[in-house]
Amino acid sequence: MPCKVRWTPEQVRELGLVTSLETAGQILGIGRSKAYELARHDQFPVRVMRVGRCYRVAVPGILAHLGAE
Repeated sequence: MPCKVRWTPEQVRELGLVTSLETAGQILGIGRSKAYELARHDQFPVRVMRVGRCYRVAVPGILAHLGAE
């Protein structure tokens, strides 16, 4: 069973402007498979950008979703 890590707003800000879908899912408490499923169906709770074959999530969007702008 994976360890659940609690992300602080400061740690999220340190990621830069964008992060991977997996990291965004971890921050939001969403597992890897579910995060990709939600992204494929445009249902991920934060706007997801597709860059080639990769998904990217804007860090400010994550912070806004968490209420930690």
